[in-house]
Amino acid sequence: MAAPIDLDAYERGVLAGDRTAMGRAITLVESRLPEHQVLAQELLTRLLPHSGRSVRVGITGVPGVGKSTFIDSLGSHLTADGHKVAVLAVDPSSTRTGGSILGDKTRMTRLSIDENAFIRPSPTAGTLGGVAAATREAMVVVEAAGYDVVLVETVGVGQSETTVANMTDCFLVLMLARTGDSLQGIKKGVLELADVLAVNKADGKHEIEAKGAARELAKALSLLHPAGAIWVPPVLTCSALHDTGIDEVWSQVQQHQAVMNRNGLLEERRARQQVQWMWSTVEDHLIRGFRSRSDVHHRAEQLEAQLRAGEITATAAARQLLGESGI
Repeated sequence: MAAPIDLDAYERGVLAGDRTAMGRAITLVESRLPEHQVLAQELLTRLLPHSGRSVRVGITGVPGVGKSTFIDSLGSHLTADGHKVAVLAVDPSSTRTGGSILGDKTRMTRLSIDENAFIRPSPTAGTLGGVAAATREAMVVVEAAGYDVVLVETVGVGQSETTVANMTDCFLVLMLARTGDSLQGIKKGVLELADVLAVNKADGKHEIEAKGAARELAKALSLLHPAGAIWVPPVLTCSALHDTGIDEVWSQVQQHQAVMNRNGLLEERRARQQVQWMWSTVEDHLIRGFRSRSDVHHRAEQLEAQLRAGEITATAAARQLLGESGI
């Protein structure tokens, strides 16, 4: 029989910055057991007044861009300056592919042994909603423990980028120059989400083409932002491998934070994110509850068979399923 969970001890440990207590608290908020979810919400409510004081940075990038090396370099730069850095990940693909965050953690050679850094792989919850909720709640825990910079890495692709942008203050997009056309494969949506862009691996013989890619990206961004905009995302070059340009990237993150604060936009952004979080949680619970109903499960199997046979449209099947379920 498992030992009872002592929320008072969890709270004291997290507020004292005890790493074991932090790990246990995050494991609790990741749990899908109903009794654990009740306890987790009680713990988070206690920790909430101690959170919210960090700089939250989302980080994404194309495959091979060097996110792990970049985070290792940036995080080490920050801890050397006296910051406490937490690295969290959103990886909805982990149940299908095994994910890459555990490998990434081993590649963060400096941060993984830095006493002022805390790295937490994403849970293998299987759904983006579940992983995102766990990451948001883990953010409350690490902030309450005194970590003043939280780096949230998106390991998956697509919707996870929007999800991470919607839980952070600044969204940093890492780019590569060596892809033929520098803008090829770059989704407009990602550029619209970006607050800061950095072309990584700008070293050696690739430095010139990295600067060229940065110029192209800057031109593309100028078309997305109106003249006189409060913030136009800067495009920088850096080499995480050689620790060059990292200071400039962080400086721009800080400048973005200052501009947002000065114009009252940071508080507004975080408030909007809280509302979005509430509705996404509602949607996640409704969908899970609906799909777990035995009558829905049985009817869904029949409709899925009809869909595969081409006997019904997806919209008609969805309407039947909802209508027959009284929704």
